[in-house]
Amino acid sequence: MTITTGHPAPEPALATGEDPRAFAQVLHAVYDAAMAGERLPARPRSVIGQSWERAAHAGVDPDRGGPSDPIAAADLAERRRSSGLADLLDDLTHGLDAVVRDSPNILVVADADGHVLWRAGTSAVRRRADHLGFVEGASWAEGAVGTNAIGTALASGRAVQVFSAEHFVRTHHAWTCTGAPIRDPRTGGLLGAVDVSGPASSIHPATVALVDSVARLAEARLQIAHHDQLDMLRSVAAPILARAGRPALAVDEFGWVAAVDRVPPRRRIVLPSDVAPDRMHVADLGLCDLEPLPGGWLVRPADVESRTGTTVVITDEPDGRATVTVRTTDGEWTHRATPRHRDLLAQLAVHPEGRSATELASTIFGDPTRTVTVRAEMSRLRRTFGGLLTTGPYRFARDVDVTVA
Repeated sequence: MTITTGHPAPEPALATGEDPRAFAQVLHAVYDAAMAGERLPARPRSVIGQSWERAAHAGVDPDRGGPSDPIAAADLAERRRSSGLADLLDDLTHGLDAVVRDSPNILVVADADGHVLWRAGTSAVRRRADHLGFVEGASWAEGAVGTNAIGTALASGRAVQVFSAEHFVRTHHAWTCTGAPIRDPRTGGLLGAVDVSGPASSIHPATVALVDSVARLAEARLQIAHHDQLDMLRSVAAPILARAGRPALAVDEFGWVAAVDRVPPRRRIVLPSDVAPDRMHVADLGLCDLEPLPGGWLVRPADVESRTGTTVVITDEPDGRATVTVRTTDGEWTHRATPRHRDLLAQLAVHPEGRSATELASTIFGDPTRTVTVRAEMSRLRRTFGGLLTTGPYRFARDVDVTVA
């Protein structure tokens, strides 16, 4: 019950048996002519030529490169948490250990925007990478540093190897890099990229196939995790569907169907972009009542009966935690909230107009600058409670009746 998309074939920089030194000389001649606006002695690979055009259009300076200042440590930590890639690190490092361990290569994992989230490699190769600004938090999107395996893999949607003067910025010509995009199987969207970089002399045509296969294995792990999440949602929804006695579907936050009752089977539905506990139009189903489930939605084609809406009751426990009970037309479910989550939910309950991240940070932590922590915690809460919580500012969705007991 996940998206399966065909991936373009990975593209090595040179063919097996081709002389890297001779090829590098050709590339330098092509690069110099391209940067000078002169007649090219040979055509670059299409994936490289298109990338050069994008970099030039973005205003990247081929002699100086782009911005070198990495994002702040707090923002880096938040990007790591929200990237969806943290659980894949062991798979990525294990799969590529053979080309990184005791070698001049560095392994890099970047997010969908091209920011370097994690690096692995010897201290010597990491120092070399530091001199290029290839550090954690730095952006290696094409719009920042031109053609490179991370940015170009993300822009082209394919595994790509970039060798020597194929890099748009001259100071990168001593390197070769191989990157592959990693997609979210639930949405088909990009999560980020995995990359292996090292000296240009270390290039090998087989590396791109290896990096691509490791990225595909990571996506397979995400698919398995998604199936597990649907199984958990199904276990919660089954008794509710049984009691409802009317057509209904249980779907996750992306519309993938976990369970159906008295509705023609289907793999996925398209949820409204502003999905909320309400009566809304759902493609192919018409007007439906949407009610929250942990990690998803109960979708019931609407009938003439009155709709009772959704209620949330937050009950304090002696240990500082809270039991959050969500009641809908056809049933209820509960969630045990941590003390911090209990405090955040209670704040939203007493401020139905909503609270900004700064206001929540000031109230919960006594420090209005701790907005990164608030956003991270609210992201976790929204994964649990789905459309019950909305943003801009943070608040409970309309027509949700909230009580703090």
